[in-house]
Amino acid sequence: MASIVAFCWFAASSIAAVIEGAPLDSLGMLVAATAASVVARALTQAALDGLAARGAARVKSQLRRRAIEAIDRGGSASLGSRSSASLATVIGPGLDAMDGYVGLYLPQLILTAVATPIVVGVLLLADPATGIAVMVTLPLIPVFMVLIGWATQAMQRSQWEALQSLSQGFLEVVRGLSTLTIFGRQHRQTTRIEAVTDAYRTRTMKVLRVSFLSSFALELAASLSVAVVAVSVGVRLIDGAIPFALGLFVLILTPEAYLPLRLVGARYHAAADGIAASDDVLDLIATGADARLARAAPPAPETPRDGEAYDVALALRGVTVERAGRAVVSGLDASWRHGSVVAITGPSGTGKSTLVAAILGFVPAGGRVLLAGRAVPADERLTRIAWAGQTPELTSGSLEEVVTLGSEHPDPALVARALALAGTLDVPLTTVLGPAGQGLSGGQAQRVAIARAVYRALERDLGTIVLDEPTSALDAEAEERVVRGLRTLAGEGRLVVVVTHRPALVAAADVVLDLGSASARARLEARGPEVVAR
Repeated sequence: MASIVAFCWFAASSIAAVIEGAPLDSLGMLVAATAASVVARALTQAALDGLAARGAARVKSQLRRRAIEAIDRGGSASLGSRSSASLATVIGPGLDAMDGYVGLYLPQLILTAVATPIVVGVLLLADPATGIAVMVTLPLIPVFMVLIGWATQAMQRSQWEALQSLSQGFLEVVRGLSTLTIFGRQHRQTTRIEAVTDAYRTRTMKVLRVSFLSSFALELAASLSVAVVAVSVGVRLIDGAIPFALGLFVLILTPEAYLPLRLVGARYHAAADGIAASDDVLDLIATGADARLARAAPPAPETPRDGEAYDVALALRGVTVERAGRAVVSGLDASWRHGSVVAITGPSGTGKSTLVAAILGFVPAGGRVLLAGRAVPADERLTRIAWAGQTPELTSGSLEEVVTLGSEHPDPALVARALALAGTLDVPLTTVLGPAGQGLSGGQAQRVAIARAVYRALERDLGTIVLDEPTSALDAEAEERVVRGLRTLAGEGRLVVVVTHRPALVAAADVVLDLGSASARARLEARGPEVVAR
Protein backbone atom coordinates (compact mmCIF):
# COMPACT_ATOMS: atom_id res chain seq x y z
CA MET A 1 0.00 0.00 0.00
CA ALA A 2 2.93 2.32 0.63
CA SER A 3 3.92 2.04 -3.04
CA ILE A 4 0.36 2.91 -4.17
CA VAL A 5 0.14 5.97 -1.94
CA ALA A 6 3.66 7.02 -2.94
CA PHE A 7 2.86 6.66 -6.65
CA CYS A 8 -0.29 8.78 -6.35
CA TRP A 9 1.56 11.47 -4.38
CA PHE A 10 4.63 11.67 -6.64
CA ALA A 11 2.52 11.50 -9.82
CA ALA A 12 0.30 14.36 -8.61
CA SER A 13 3.33 16.37 -7.50
CA SER A 14 5.06 15.81 -10.87
CA ILE A 15 2.03 17.00 -12.84
CA ALA A 16 1.60 19.99 -10.54
CA ALA A 17 5.30 20.84 -10.88
CA VAL A 18 5.09 20.78 -14.70
CA ILE A 19 2.03 23.06 -14.70
CA GLU A 20 3.54 25.44 -12.19
CA GLY A 21 6.89 25.55 -14.03
CA ALA A 22 9.10 24.07 -11.31
CA PRO A 23 12.90 23.79 -11.87
CA LEU A 24 14.10 20.81 -13.87
CA ASP A 25 16.14 19.43 -10.95
CA SER A 26 13.15 19.12 -8.65
CA LEU A 27 10.99 17.89 -11.54
CA GLY A 28 13.54 15.19 -12.35
CA MET A 29 13.58 13.99 -8.77
CA LEU A 30 9.78 13.78 -8.73
CA VAL A 31 9.71 11.81 -11.99
CA ALA A 32 12.39 9.44 -10.68
CA ALA A 33 10.44 8.93 -7.46
CA THR A 34 7.28 8.25 -9.48
CA ALA A 35 9.11 5.66 -11.60
CA ALA A 36 10.57 4.03 -8.49
CA SER A 37 7.11 3.76 -6.91
CA VAL A 38 5.78 2.17 -10.11
CA VAL A 39 8.58 -0.43 -10.07
CA ALA A 40 8.03 -1.09 -6.36
CA ARG A 41 4.31 -1.57 -6.94
CA ALA A 42 4.95 -3.97 -9.85
CA LEU A 43 7.45 -6.02 -7.87
CA THR A 44 5.15 -6.18 -4.86
CA GLN A 45 2.22 -7.31 -7.01
CA ALA A 46 4.38 -9.96 -8.70
CA ALA A 47 5.51 -11.26 -5.32
CA LEU A 48 1.92 -11.42 -4.07
CA ASP A 49 0.79 -13.23 -7.23
CA GLY A 50 3.62 -15.75 -6.93
CA LEU A 51 2.86 -16.36 -3.27
CA ALA A 52 -0.84 -16.83 -4.05
CA ALA A 53 -0.05 -19.28 -6.88
CA ARG A 54 2.21 -21.36 -4.65
CA GLY A 55 -0.38 -21.32 -1.90
CA ALA A 56 -3.10 -22.45 -4.31
CA ALA A 57 -0.92 -25.29 -5.61
CA ARG A 58 -0.17 -26.45 -2.08
CA VAL A 59 -3.82 -26.29 -1.01
CA LYS A 60 -4.92 -28.22 -4.11
CA SER A 61 -2.25 -30.84 -3.53
CA GLN A 62 -3.27 -31.31 0.11
CA LEU A 63 -6.97 -31.45 -0.71
CA ARG A 64 -6.40 -33.90 -3.58
CA ARG A 65 -4.32 -36.16 -1.33
CA ARG A 66 -6.90 -36.04 1.46
CA ALA A 67 -9.73 -36.66 -1.00
CA ILE A 68 -7.98 -39.73 -2.41
CA GLU A 69 -7.29 -40.95 1.12
CA ALA A 70 -10.98 -40.41 1.92
CA ILE A 71 -11.99 -42.53 -1.07
CA ASP A 72 -9.59 -45.22 0.08
CA ARG A 73 -10.90 -45.11 3.65
CA GLY A 74 -14.57 -44.73 2.82
CA GLY A 75 -15.01 -48.01 0.96
CA SER A 76 -17.89 -48.88 -1.28
CA ALA A 77 -20.54 -48.44 1.40
CA SER A 78 -19.88 -44.84 2.31
CA LEU A 79 -19.01 -43.80 -1.25
CA GLY A 80 -21.44 -46.03 -3.09
CA SER A 81 -23.72 -43.14 -3.96
CA ARG A 82 -20.93 -41.46 -5.93
CA SER A 83 -20.11 -42.54 -9.46
CA SER A 84 -16.53 -42.88 -10.61
CA ALA A 85 -17.12 -40.06 -13.12
CA SER A 86 -18.33 -37.78 -10.32
CA LEU A 87 -15.27 -38.57 -8.21
CA ALA A 88 -12.95 -38.01 -11.17
CA THR A 89 -14.63 -34.66 -11.90
CA VAL A 90 -14.33 -33.52 -8.28
CA ILE A 91 -10.70 -34.56 -7.88
CA GLY A 92 -9.66 -33.40 -11.36
CA PRO A 93 -11.41 -30.34 -12.86
CA GLY A 94 -13.11 -29.54 -9.56
CA LEU A 95 -9.88 -29.06 -7.64
CA ASP A 96 -8.24 -27.35 -10.61
CA ALA A 97 -11.09 -24.83 -10.59
CA MET A 98 -10.08 -23.88 -7.05
CA ASP A 99 -7.11 -21.98 -8.50
CA GLY A 100 -9.41 -19.00 -8.92
CA TYR A 101 -10.78 -19.34 -5.39
CA VAL A 102 -7.55 -20.00 -3.47
CA GLY A 103 -5.12 -18.21 -5.76
CA LEU A 104 -7.19 -15.14 -6.69
CA TYR A 105 -10.33 -14.62 -4.63
CA LEU A 106 -9.05 -15.32 -1.10
CA PRO A 107 -5.81 -13.27 -1.48
CA GLN A 108 -7.82 -10.38 -2.95
CA LEU A 109 -10.30 -10.62 -0.06
CA ILE A 110 -7.46 -10.37 2.46
CA LEU A 111 -5.82 -7.54 0.53
CA THR A 112 -9.11 -5.64 0.42
CA ALA A 113 -9.56 -5.99 4.18
CA VAL A 114 -6.09 -4.46 4.66
CA ALA A 115 -5.80 -1.98 1.79
CA THR A 116 -9.22 -0.30 1.77
CA PRO A 117 -9.06 1.04 5.35
CA ILE A 118 -5.53 2.35 4.73
CA VAL A 119 -6.54 4.22 1.56
CA VAL A 120 -9.65 5.66 3.25
CA GLY A 121 -7.50 6.71 6.23
CA VAL A 122 -5.02 8.49 3.93
CA LEU A 123 -7.89 10.28 2.15
CA LEU A 124 -9.34 11.40 5.50
CA LEU A 125 -5.97 12.84 6.51
CA ALA A 126 -5.36 14.50 3.14
CA ASP A 127 -8.89 15.81 2.55
CA PRO A 128 -11.58 15.02 5.13
CA ALA A 129 -14.43 15.92 2.73
CA THR A 130 -13.20 13.41 0.14
CA GLY A 131 -12.64 10.77 2.81
CA ILE A 132 -16.20 11.17 4.10
CA ALA A 133 -17.62 10.99 0.55
CA VAL A 134 -15.72 7.76 -0.07
CA MET A 135 -16.92 6.26 3.21
CA VAL A 136 -20.53 7.07 2.31
CA THR A 137 -20.42 5.65 -1.23
CA LEU A 138 -18.10 2.68 -0.59
CA PRO A 139 -20.78 0.39 0.98
CA LEU A 140 -22.76 0.47 -2.28
CA ILE A 141 -20.31 -1.94 -3.90
CA PRO A 142 -20.59 -4.73 -1.25
CA VAL A 143 -24.40 -4.43 -1.43
CA PHE A 144 -24.32 -5.02 -5.20
CA MET A 145 -21.82 -7.85 -4.69
CA VAL A 146 -24.04 -9.67 -2.20
CA LEU A 147 -27.19 -9.34 -4.29
CA ILE A 148 -25.49 -10.53 -7.48
CA GLY A 149 -23.54 -13.22 -5.61
CA TRP A 150 -26.72 -14.94 -4.44
CA ALA A 151 -27.96 -15.28 -8.00
CA THR A 152 -24.55 -16.38 -9.28
CA GLN A 153 -24.13 -19.03 -6.57
CA ALA A 154 -27.36 -20.83 -7.50
CA MET A 155 -26.55 -20.72 -11.21
CA GLN A 156 -22.98 -21.92 -10.63
CA ARG A 157 -24.19 -24.89 -8.58
CA SER A 158 -26.50 -25.82 -11.45
CA GLN A 159 -23.60 -25.54 -13.90
CA TRP A 160 -21.37 -27.71 -11.70
CA GLU A 161 -24.06 -30.40 -11.57
CA ALA A 162 -24.39 -30.18 -15.37
CA LEU A 163 -20.63 -30.73 -15.72
CA GLN A 164 -20.83 -33.82 -13.52
CA SER A 165 -23.77 -35.11 -15.55
CA LEU A 166 -21.83 -34.54 -18.76
CA SER A 167 -18.81 -36.40 -17.37
CA GLN A 168 -20.95 -39.30 -16.17
CA GLY A 169 -22.77 -39.60 -19.49
CA PHE A 170 -19.58 -39.55 -21.50
CA LEU A 171 -17.93 -42.15 -19.25
CA GLU A 172 -20.95 -44.47 -19.54
CA VAL A 173 -20.81 -44.25 -23.32
CA VAL A 174 -17.06 -44.96 -23.39
CA ARG A 175 -17.44 -47.92 -21.04
CA GLY A 176 -20.27 -49.45 -23.02
CA LEU A 177 -19.01 -48.54 -26.48
CA SER A 178 -18.03 -52.10 -27.39
CA THR A 179 -21.44 -53.42 -26.37
CA LEU A 180 -23.24 -50.60 -28.19
CA THR A 181 -21.20 -51.31 -31.31
CA ILE A 182 -22.08 -55.00 -31.21
CA PHE A 183 -25.79 -54.15 -31.18
CA GLY A 184 -25.45 -51.26 -33.65
CA ARG A 185 -26.58 -48.63 -31.14
CA GLN A 186 -23.41 -46.55 -30.93
CA HIS A 187 -24.75 -43.72 -33.12
CA ARG A 188 -27.81 -43.20 -30.93
CA GLN A 189 -25.59 -41.93 -28.12
CA THR A 190 -24.56 -38.96 -30.25
CA THR A 191 -27.91 -37.27 -29.65
CA ARG A 192 -27.69 -37.87 -25.91
CA ILE A 193 -24.20 -36.42 -25.61
CA GLU A 194 -25.17 -33.46 -27.79
CA ALA A 195 -28.18 -32.74 -25.56
CA VAL A 196 -26.14 -32.85 -22.33
CA THR A 197 -23.37 -30.76 -23.89
CA ASP A 198 -25.86 -28.18 -25.16
CA ALA A 199 -27.44 -27.97 -21.69
CA TYR A 200 -24.02 -27.34 -20.18
CA ARG A 201 -23.26 -24.70 -22.84
CA THR A 202 -26.56 -22.94 -22.09
CA ARG A 203 -25.86 -22.86 -18.36
CA THR A 204 -22.34 -21.59 -18.97
CA MET A 205 -23.63 -18.70 -21.11
CA LYS A 206 -26.16 -17.79 -18.41
CA VAL A 207 -23.41 -17.67 -15.80
CA LEU A 208 -21.24 -15.55 -18.09
CA ARG A 209 -24.15 -13.20 -18.76
CA VAL A 210 -24.66 -12.69 -15.02
CA SER A 211 -20.92 -12.22 -14.55
CA PHE A 212 -20.74 -9.52 -17.22
CA LEU A 213 -23.79 -7.74 -15.83
CA SER A 214 -22.39 -7.85 -12.31
CA SER A 215 -19.05 -6.46 -13.51
CA PHE A 216 -20.92 -3.66 -15.27
CA ALA A 217 -22.93 -2.89 -12.11
CA LEU A 218 -19.79 -2.79 -9.96
CA GLU A 219 -17.94 -0.60 -12.45
CA LEU A 220 -20.94 1.73 -12.69
CA ALA A 221 -21.20 2.07 -8.92
CA ALA A 222 -17.46 2.73 -8.59
CA SER A 223 -17.47 5.23 -11.50
CA LEU A 224 -20.41 7.20 -10.08
CA SER A 225 -18.71 7.29 -6.68
CA VAL A 226 -15.47 8.58 -8.19
CA ALA A 227 -17.48 11.12 -10.21
CA VAL A 228 -19.05 12.48 -7.00
CA VAL A 229 -15.59 12.98 -5.52
CA ALA A 230 -14.27 14.49 -8.75
CA VAL A 231 -17.10 17.05 -8.89
CA SER A 232 -16.52 17.99 -5.25
CA VAL A 233 -12.76 18.40 -5.73
CA GLY A 234 -13.24 20.33 -8.99
CA VAL A 235 -15.59 22.84 -7.40
CA ARG A 236 -13.20 23.43 -4.52
CA LEU A 237 -10.25 23.81 -6.87
CA ILE A 238 -12.12 26.52 -8.77
CA ASP A 239 -12.85 28.28 -5.47
CA GLY A 240 -9.20 27.89 -4.39
CA ALA A 241 -10.25 25.99 -1.26
CA ILE A 242 -7.75 23.22 -1.93
CA PRO A 243 -4.22 23.25 -3.44
CA PHE A 244 -3.92 21.88 -6.95
CA ALA A 245 -1.35 19.19 -6.05
CA LEU A 246 -3.47 17.98 -3.13
CA GLY A 247 -6.65 17.92 -5.22
CA LEU A 248 -4.89 15.96 -7.97
CA PHE A 249 -3.47 13.53 -5.36
CA VAL A 250 -6.97 12.91 -3.97
CA LEU A 251 -8.41 12.36 -7.45
CA ILE A 252 -5.68 9.83 -8.35
CA LEU A 253 -5.95 7.98 -5.01
CA THR A 254 -9.76 7.79 -4.80
CA PRO A 255 -10.17 5.02 -7.45
CA GLU A 256 -7.70 2.92 -5.44
CA ALA A 257 -10.22 2.88 -2.60
CA TYR A 258 -12.83 1.21 -4.84
CA LEU A 259 -10.47 -0.99 -6.85
CA PRO A 260 -9.95 -3.76 -4.24
CA LEU A 261 -13.70 -4.25 -3.79
CA ARG A 262 -14.26 -4.28 -7.56
CA LEU A 263 -11.57 -6.93 -7.91
CA VAL A 264 -13.17 -9.01 -5.15
CA GLY A 265 -16.41 -9.03 -7.13
CA ALA A 266 -14.70 -9.90 -10.40
CA ARG A 267 -12.60 -12.66 -8.86
CA TYR A 268 -15.59 -14.08 -7.04
CA HIS A 269 -17.15 -14.86 -10.40
CA ALA A 270 -13.87 -16.30 -11.66
CA ALA A 271 -13.75 -18.50 -8.56
CA ALA A 272 -17.40 -19.59 -8.70
CA ASP A 273 -16.53 -23.00 -10.18
CA GLY A 274 -14.03 -23.63 -7.40
CA ILE A 275 -16.50 -22.53 -4.72
CA ALA A 276 -19.10 -24.99 -6.06
CA ALA A 277 -16.53 -27.79 -6.28
CA SER A 278 -15.09 -27.10 -2.81
CA ASP A 279 -18.35 -28.17 -1.16
CA ASP A 280 -18.15 -31.58 -2.83
CA VAL A 281 -14.45 -31.95 -2.01
CA LEU A 282 -15.00 -31.16 1.68
CA ASP A 283 -18.02 -33.49 1.82
CA LEU A 284 -15.91 -36.25 0.29
CA ILE A 285 -13.13 -35.72 2.86
CA ALA A 286 -15.67 -35.64 5.71
CA THR A 287 -17.27 -38.87 4.46
CA GLY A 288 -13.91 -40.63 4.43
CA ALA A 289 -13.09 -39.35 7.93
CA ASP A 290 -16.43 -40.58 9.30
CA ALA A 291 -15.91 -43.96 7.66
CA ARG A 292 -12.46 -44.29 9.20
CA LEU A 293 -13.82 -43.58 12.66
CA ALA A 294 -16.62 -46.07 12.11
CA ARG A 295 -14.18 -48.77 11.03
CA ALA A 296 -11.43 -48.18 13.56
CA ALA A 297 -10.63 -51.06 15.91
CA PRO A 298 -7.90 -51.25 18.54
CA PRO A 299 -5.24 -53.86 17.66
CA ALA A 300 -5.53 -55.67 21.00
CA PRO A 301 -4.73 -59.38 21.29
CA GLU A 302 -7.51 -61.67 22.48
CA THR A 303 -7.51 -64.94 24.34
CA PRO A 304 -9.03 -67.76 22.27
CA ARG A 305 -12.49 -68.90 23.29
CA ASP A 306 -13.10 -72.22 24.94
CA GLY A 307 -12.30 -74.95 22.45
CA GLU A 308 -10.82 -72.52 19.95
CA ALA A 309 -7.34 -73.38 18.73
CA TYR A 310 -4.45 -70.97 18.89
CA ASP A 311 -3.67 -71.48 15.18
CA VAL A 312 -6.85 -69.77 14.01
CA ALA A 313 -5.95 -67.60 11.00
CA LEU A 314 -9.15 -65.58 10.74
CA ALA A 315 -11.93 -65.09 13.29
CA LEU A 316 -15.17 -63.11 12.98
CA ARG A 317 -16.82 -61.98 16.19
CA GLY A 318 -20.36 -60.66 15.77
CA VAL A 319 -19.61 -59.10 12.38
CA THR A 320 -22.51 -56.97 11.13
CA VAL A 321 -22.65 -54.93 7.93
CA GLU A 322 -25.51 -52.58 7.11
CA ARG A 323 -26.41 -50.98 3.79
CA ALA A 324 -29.12 -48.32 3.52
CA GLY A 325 -30.31 -49.15 7.03
CA ARG A 326 -30.63 -52.90 6.32
CA ALA A 327 -28.37 -55.54 7.86
CA VAL A 328 -26.78 -57.46 4.97
CA VAL A 329 -24.64 -59.53 7.34
CA SER A 330 -25.89 -59.83 10.91
CA GLY A 331 -23.95 -61.02 13.96
CA LEU A 332 -21.71 -63.50 12.15
CA ASP A 333 -19.35 -65.61 14.29
CA ALA A 334 -16.78 -67.90 12.67
CA SER A 335 -13.21 -69.10 13.19
CA TRP A 336 -11.03 -70.65 10.47
CA ARG A 337 -7.63 -72.24 10.95
CA HIS A 338 -4.53 -72.06 8.83
CA GLY A 339 -4.41 -74.78 6.20
CA SER A 340 -8.13 -74.57 5.31
CA VAL A 341 -10.11 -73.68 2.22
CA VAL A 342 -13.32 -71.83 3.10
CA ALA A 343 -16.09 -71.40 0.53
CA ILE A 344 -18.54 -68.53 1.14
CA THR A 345 -21.65 -69.30 -0.87
CA GLY A 346 -25.33 -68.46 -1.11
CA PRO A 347 -27.79 -66.87 -3.53
CA SER A 348 -27.01 -63.52 -5.11
CA GLY A 349 -27.70 -60.58 -2.79
CA THR A 350 -27.10 -62.48 0.46
CA GLY A 351 -23.96 -60.47 1.28
CA LYS A 352 -21.05 -62.66 0.15
CA SER A 353 -19.01 -59.88 -1.45
CA THR A 354 -20.11 -57.51 1.33
CA LEU A 355 -18.69 -59.88 3.94
CA VAL A 356 -15.41 -60.09 2.04
CA ALA A 357 -15.32 -56.28 1.82
CA ALA A 358 -15.83 -56.11 5.60
CA ILE A 359 -13.03 -58.61 6.20
CA LEU A 360 -10.70 -56.59 3.97
CA GLY A 361 -11.73 -53.32 5.63
CA PHE A 362 -13.40 -51.80 2.57
CA VAL A 363 -16.75 -51.15 4.29
CA PRO A 364 -17.65 -50.15 7.86
CA ALA A 365 -18.66 -53.17 9.93
CA GLY A 366 -19.72 -53.87 13.47
CA GLY A 367 -18.11 -56.59 15.52
CA ARG A 368 -14.48 -57.67 15.34
CA VAL A 369 -12.24 -59.17 12.67
CA LEU A 370 -9.20 -60.96 14.11
CA LEU A 371 -6.14 -62.10 12.20
CA ALA A 372 -4.03 -64.68 14.05
CA GLY A 373 -5.81 -63.77 17.29
CA ARG A 374 -5.28 -60.02 16.99
CA ALA A 375 -7.83 -57.35 16.06
CA VAL A 376 -6.36 -55.39 13.16
CA PRO A 377 -7.66 -51.92 12.15
CA ALA A 378 -9.56 -51.90 8.87
CA ASP A 379 -7.01 -49.76 7.06
CA GLU A 380 -4.19 -52.17 7.95
CA ARG A 381 -5.76 -55.47 6.96
CA LEU A 382 -4.58 -55.34 3.37
CA THR A 383 -1.01 -55.58 4.69
CA ARG A 384 -1.93 -58.96 6.20
CA ILE A 385 -4.23 -60.38 3.50
CA ALA A 386 -3.66 -61.13 -0.18
CA TRP A 387 -6.82 -60.80 -2.25
CA ALA A 388 -8.30 -60.68 -5.74
CA GLY A 389 -11.71 -59.16 -6.53
CA GLN A 390 -14.45 -60.13 -8.96
CA THR A 391 -13.01 -57.86 -11.66
CA PRO A 392 -9.34 -58.54 -12.54
CA GLU A 393 -8.43 -54.81 -12.81
CA LEU A 394 -5.12 -55.54 -14.55
CA THR A 395 -2.55 -52.94 -15.56
CA SER A 396 -0.51 -52.64 -18.75
CA GLY A 397 2.99 -54.02 -19.06
CA SER A 398 4.72 -57.38 -19.20
CA LEU A 399 3.10 -60.38 -17.53
CA GLU A 400 5.79 -60.34 -14.85
CA GLU A 401 5.18 -56.64 -14.11
CA VAL A 402 1.43 -57.23 -13.82
CA VAL A 403 1.81 -60.21 -11.47
CA THR A 404 4.43 -58.47 -9.28
CA LEU A 405 2.49 -55.20 -9.03
CA GLY A 406 3.76 -53.27 -6.00
CA SER A 407 6.81 -55.48 -5.46
CA GLU A 408 10.09 -53.64 -4.91
CA HIS A 409 12.25 -56.64 -5.84
CA PRO A 410 10.34 -58.99 -8.18
CA ASP A 411 11.32 -62.66 -7.97
CA PRO A 412 10.98 -64.48 -11.33
CA ALA A 413 10.88 -67.88 -9.59
CA LEU A 414 7.94 -66.79 -7.42
CA VAL A 415 6.22 -65.35 -10.51
CA ALA A 416 6.45 -68.70 -12.27
CA ARG A 417 5.15 -70.54 -9.20
CA ALA A 418 2.27 -68.09 -8.70
CA LEU A 419 1.25 -68.50 -12.35
CA ALA A 420 1.42 -72.28 -12.00
CA LEU A 421 -0.70 -72.29 -8.84
CA ALA A 422 -3.26 -70.09 -10.62
CA GLY A 423 -3.32 -72.44 -13.60
CA THR A 424 -1.97 -69.78 -15.97
CA LEU A 425 0.70 -71.83 -17.75
CA ASP A 426 -1.07 -71.22 -21.09
CA VAL A 427 -0.06 -67.52 -20.95
CA PRO A 428 3.59 -67.05 -22.04
CA LEU A 429 5.82 -65.04 -19.72
CA THR A 430 6.75 -62.86 -22.69
CA THR A 431 3.16 -61.65 -23.03
CA VAL A 432 2.82 -57.85 -22.94
CA LEU A 433 -0.59 -56.59 -21.82
CA GLY A 434 -2.27 -53.42 -22.98
CA PRO A 435 -4.35 -51.06 -20.81
CA ALA A 436 -6.77 -52.92 -18.49
CA GLY A 437 -5.14 -56.23 -19.41
CA GLN A 438 -5.86 -56.09 -23.13
CA GLY A 439 -4.50 -59.14 -24.94
CA LEU A 440 -5.96 -61.70 -22.55
CA SER A 441 -9.28 -63.52 -22.62
CA GLY A 442 -11.66 -63.10 -19.71
CA GLY A 443 -10.59 -66.40 -18.16
CA GLN A 444 -6.89 -65.66 -18.61
CA ALA A 445 -7.28 -62.22 -17.03
CA GLN A 446 -9.06 -63.81 -14.08
CA ARG A 447 -6.26 -66.34 -13.54
CA VAL A 448 -3.59 -63.64 -13.84
CA ALA A 449 -5.42 -61.71 -11.10
CA ILE A 450 -5.36 -64.86 -8.94
CA ALA A 451 -1.64 -65.23 -9.67
CA ARG A 452 -1.07 -61.63 -8.58
CA ALA A 453 -2.73 -62.33 -5.22
CA VAL A 454 -0.82 -65.62 -4.84
CA TYR A 455 2.49 -63.88 -5.64
CA ARG A 456 1.80 -61.30 -2.93
CA ALA A 457 1.07 -64.05 -0.43
CA LEU A 458 4.23 -65.97 -1.36
CA GLU A 459 6.52 -62.95 -1.40
CA ARG A 460 5.29 -61.47 1.88
CA ASP A 461 4.51 -64.78 3.58
CA LEU A 462 0.90 -63.82 4.21
CA GLY A 463 -1.21 -66.40 5.99
CA THR A 464 -4.59 -65.51 4.45
CA ILE A 465 -5.73 -65.27 0.81
CA VAL A 466 -9.20 -63.99 -0.11
CA LEU A 467 -10.63 -64.52 -3.60
CA ASP A 468 -14.01 -63.23 -4.81
CA GLU A 469 -15.55 -65.42 -7.58
CA PRO A 470 -12.11 -66.51 -8.85
CA THR A 471 -13.41 -69.11 -11.35
CA SER A 472 -16.61 -67.48 -12.63
CA ALA A 473 -15.19 -67.10 -16.16
CA LEU A 474 -13.32 -70.44 -16.34
CA ASP A 475 -14.19 -73.74 -17.97
CA ALA A 476 -14.12 -76.97 -15.99
CA GLU A 477 -10.52 -77.87 -16.89
CA ALA A 478 -9.12 -74.45 -16.00
CA GLU A 479 -11.19 -74.40 -12.81
CA GLU A 480 -9.76 -77.77 -11.80
CA ARG A 481 -6.21 -76.39 -12.13
CA VAL A 482 -7.13 -73.40 -9.97
CA VAL A 483 -8.69 -75.69 -7.36
CA ARG A 484 -5.51 -77.79 -7.20
CA GLY A 485 -3.47 -74.63 -6.73
CA LEU A 486 -5.70 -73.42 -3.89
CA ARG A 487 -5.49 -76.80 -2.18
CA THR A 488 -1.69 -76.63 -2.50
CA LEU A 489 -1.66 -73.20 -0.84
CA ALA A 490 -3.84 -74.51 1.98
CA GLY A 491 -1.56 -77.51 2.32
CA GLU A 492 1.33 -75.12 2.95
CA GLY A 493 -0.52 -73.72 5.97
CA ARG A 494 -2.40 -70.78 4.46
CA LEU A 495 -6.08 -69.98 4.90
CA VAL A 496 -7.83 -69.59 1.54
CA VAL A 497 -11.26 -67.87 1.63
CA VAL A 498 -13.22 -68.09 -1.61
CA VAL A 499 -16.55 -66.49 -2.56
CA THR A 500 -18.13 -68.75 -5.15
CA HIS A 501 -21.22 -70.19 -6.78
CA ARG A 502 -19.28 -72.96 -8.49
CA PRO A 503 -19.94 -76.55 -7.26
CA ALA A 504 -16.33 -77.61 -7.91
CA LEU A 505 -14.94 -74.99 -5.51
CA VAL A 506 -17.61 -75.72 -2.91
CA ALA A 507 -16.81 -79.45 -3.11
CA ALA A 508 -13.08 -78.77 -2.63
CA ALA A 509 -13.60 -76.58 0.45
CA ASP A 510 -13.04 -77.66 4.04
CA VAL A 511 -15.69 -75.24 5.28
CA VAL A 512 -18.82 -73.95 3.58
CA LEU A 513 -20.25 -70.72 4.93
CA ASP A 514 -23.79 -70.57 3.56
CA LEU A 515 -25.07 -67.01 3.84
CA GLY A 516 -28.37 -68.14 2.34
CA SER A 517 -29.20 -70.20 5.40
CA ALA A 518 -32.57 -69.54 6.97
CA SER A 519 -31.17 -69.73 10.50
CA ALA A 520 -30.76 -66.64 12.62
CA ARG A 521 -27.03 -66.75 11.91
CA ALA A 522 -25.19 -68.05 8.89
CA ARG A 523 -24.84 -71.83 8.91
CA LEU A 524 -21.35 -73.34 8.82
CA GLU A 525 -20.74 -76.84 7.53
CA ALA A 526 -17.40 -78.29 8.68
CA ARG A 527 -15.68 -80.79 6.42
CA GLY A 528 -12.53 -81.65 8.33
CA PRO A 529 -11.47 -82.06 11.96
CA GLU A 530 -8.89 -79.28 11.65
CA VAL A 531 -11.60 -76.65 11.07
CA VAL A 532 -13.12 -74.72 13.91
CA ALA A 533 -16.46 -73.05 13.17
CA ARG A 534 -18.81 -71.09 15.36
